Amino acid sequence: MKCPTCRHPSSKVIDSRHTDEFSAIRRRRECENCGFRFTTFERMELSPLVVVKKDGTREVFSREKVMDGLLRACEKRPIPYEELEKRTGNIEAALRNLNKPEITSNEIGESVMNELITLDQVAYVRFASVYKEFKDIDQLMDTLKHLAKGSDDDELQ
Repeated sequence: MKCPTCRHPSSKVIDSRHTDEFSAIRRRRECENCGFRFTTFERMELSPLVVVKKDGTREVFSREKVMDGLLRACEKRPIPYEELEKRTGNIEAALRNLNKPEITSNEIGESVMNELITLDQVAYVRFASVYKEFKDIDQLMDTLKHLAKGSDDDELQ
């Protein structure tokens, strides 16, 4: 494993543990050259999940694209990076639990929105405005009213 600072090709593992929330093995490493400490995650490689996009093209599911979307939606919001990693794992797990070799980009978008609505309403609206391609302010206002109504329902319970 190359050191991210000095690029030395060798590091030693200081600590290793399984993380349930990321379905990965977390390893703390130390560069044998400069002593810099860093963390790596090892994930089990699963069979590829193919995404069918709106235009009919297909590509392999990218966990990184989901994470990028969450990061953009949650930009300048008080949400820890670890929570976004956890939510990305939840989304991937939900999609894999569909037990289909191919999923649509719409299924990914809906899964992301399901996670965001319970995480942060501002991030949800940001993501929804791009994902649902709002054409005008009325569509945005309808979404905001729906969110406000859901919040009122929660307060009544």
